[in-house]
Amino acid sequence: MVNERLRRAIHKAGFDTARLAEAAEVSVKSVERWIGGDSVPYPRTRYRVAAILQEDEGYLWPEAINHASLTGAELVATYPRRTDVPRHLWTELLRASERNIDLLAFAGLFLTEEHPDWIPTLIAKANSGSRVRLLIGDPQGHQLAYRDTEYRIGGGVAGRVAAVMAYYSQQMPPAVEIRLHDTPLYNSIYRFDDEMLINVHVYGILAAFTPTIHIRRMNGAYFNTYVESYERVWASAKPFDREAP
Repeated sequence: MVNERLRRAIHKAGFDTARLAEAAEVSVKSVERWIGGDSVPYPRTRYRVAAILQEDEGYLWPEAINHASLTGAELVATYPRRTDVPRHLWTELLRASERNIDLLAFAGLFLTEEHPDWIPTLIAKANSGSRVRLLIGDPQGHQLAYRDTEYRIGGGVAGRVAAVMAYYSQQMPPAVEIRLHDTPLYNSIYRFDDEMLINVHVYGILAAFTPTIHIRRMNGAYFNTYVESYERVWASAKPFDREAP
C-alpha cells in the first residue's frame, strides 16, 4: 500500500525522490520503496527523514513506532518556576537550532534583558536560513488589558510588550517574521527545532513563577499539540508594522 503520508510530506516540503535520497544519504530506490509501502527505513534513517521533512516520525510510519514504549519519553525535564530553568539552556537550545525557532508570549522580555546573546544569535540564525517567527501580544488588543488586570500591576504588561518590541523592531532583519496576537495565553511556547520550553500560565501568578516544561519531539504525543496551538495563533495574528511610530 502506498505511503500517502510520506508522499504528501515530500511534496509539501518541496522535495522529490532524488533530493530526499541525497539529503537522507540513501539511494533513490530506497525512497521509492518507502513511498510504495514496500519497506520501512531503519529507526535512525526514519528520524533523519522526519527531521528533513519537518514531520513527526510516528505520522510518517505509524506502524513502525512502539507508542507504548514512548509514553512520556518526550518529557525531558520539568521546573516548578520559569526562573528555575538553567539560565544557559535558553541560548544553548537557540544556538543548536537550524530549522525552526518560534516564540509565543505576551512579551518574553526576560530573553532580551537577561541574555545578551539572545538577539545576536536570533539574527545570525535568521541570516543563515532558519525560520524565525515571533508572536508578541498586540498592544491594541483586549488580552493584554485582561492580563494586566489579572496581575494587578497597572499597565505593566503593556509596558513590557512595548519594551520588547523596541528591541525586536530596531534590530531584527526582514527575515525574522513578527506578528501580534490577541489570544488568551494559556502557555508561552518557545520552540527550537525539535525541542520546546513550555511556560505554563497560572491565574494571578506572574509567568516567571509558574511551571515550565522541557519537551523533545519523539512520537509527537506532547510536541505536536503545542505545534498545532502555535500555528493556530500564528494564522490568526496580524503582521507587525515595523515602520509604524
